[in-house]
Amino acid sequence: MQSALPPQPPADGTEGRPAPAAVKLKAGSAAYRATARAMFAGGFSTFALLYCTQPLMPLFSRDFNLSPAAASGAVSTATTGLALSLIPASLLADKIGRKPVMNGALSLAALLMVAASFATSFQQFLVLRTLFGIVLAGLPAVAMAYLSEEIDPLSLGRSMGLYIAGNALGGMCGRFLSALIADGFGWRPAILTLGLLGAAGAWEFRRSLPPSRHFKPIRLNLPGLRRDIASHFSDDGLPLLFLCGFLLMGAFVSLYNYLGYRLMAAPYNLRPGALGLVFSLYVVGMWSSAWVGRMADRFGRRNMLWIMVALMGVGLSITLFASLLLMMLGIALFTFGFFGGHSVASSWIGRRALRARALASAFYLTAYYLGSSLLGTFSGLMWRYGGWNGVAAILGFALAILLWLALRLRTLLPLASVPGPAARP
Repeated sequence: MQSALPPQPPADGTEGRPAPAAVKLKAGSAAYRATARAMFAGGFSTFALLYCTQPLMPLFSRDFNLSPAAASGAVSTATTGLALSLIPASLLADKIGRKPVMNGALSLAALLMVAASFATSFQQFLVLRTLFGIVLAGLPAVAMAYLSEEIDPLSLGRSMGLYIAGNALGGMCGRFLSALIADGFGWRPAILTLGLLGAAGAWEFRRSLPPSRHFKPIRLNLPGLRRDIASHFSDDGLPLLFLCGFLLMGAFVSLYNYLGYRLMAAPYNLRPGALGLVFSLYVVGMWSSAWVGRMADRFGRRNMLWIMVALMGVGLSITLFASLLLMMLGIALFTFGFFGGHSVASSWIGRRALRARALASAFYLTAYYLGSSLLGTFSGLMWRYGGWNGVAAILGFALAILLWLALRLRTLLPLASVPGPAARP
């Protein structure tokens, strides 16, 4: 029977020695709730700190005389640093444990965020944001592997959905708060406030997350690492899922990167505070990730991913209308589809990777955040030549490829080694 109490750390303070007869956590247990609470706080902090600079891009353009593509460095330097550090962070977590790496990542990221508020130039700000991305990598690189190891397969979709819901709420609150504070006091107090909020999230994460009970330390073995990489890239589904992550996040970040430039110009002329209200549409992502996660557990990931991508395409088309109301509807549909699609794709990684799950998750997230950096910056060049229509054109092309990938994934056979209801990917 599932214990009503969260698992206790080993007496010597080490992590990774499973308790006798330890079973995976099921929805409804106290340990599951503690895990969900910690992961929600971790996801919240990650996205709040990572993307709070997005609505500030027009202010950086104004204060530092930057083009939209150059100002996007406030986002892309952090996501690039994060993307390139995910695999090293996952290898470190394989050696010393999931929880210590995640704890250190959130704490150091919050400190660097506070330091960035005192940057004396945009170049110095970008250096601090790069370092921020490098240290923050420890949480997203490990979180999905932790959940895959500790959560019962039939509850995995729900727990992954709650983690991503924390991402959505963090993204919404980070953008909204930074825009609101910057409207009244400037971008420096906005960055400082978000850094302090991140420190509070790091404390809650450290306090609530139960120690791993199914983690086993793995020494770095280069021949074994090569075999694991070859295994992941020879799988019929994992490389397609990695590419899905690249396109999902690249399209999503591009839309929100340049939304501010459109809405702060004529005929809308929104102030940063009002723009922050637009970013509150993120709340639909918080709901969709959890709901779609449950639907994927019930009906299968293959049957949900392509629907979410199609919904993103519908939303993107609606944003082409001049009406602010219709534009908000399109952004809401796009956001719903993105978070639902990411919930499905990310939980699918943990189901198809039967070994080296942390490495598989790191590959997915490396592609995911590189999409944010590369496609997010390239879309800025399209803004220069075609405005919002130029951005929409490149995103439409990305979504067409994404839909093709989702339909190919739909034809994959479930892994034969996953029995019963868990065989549905």
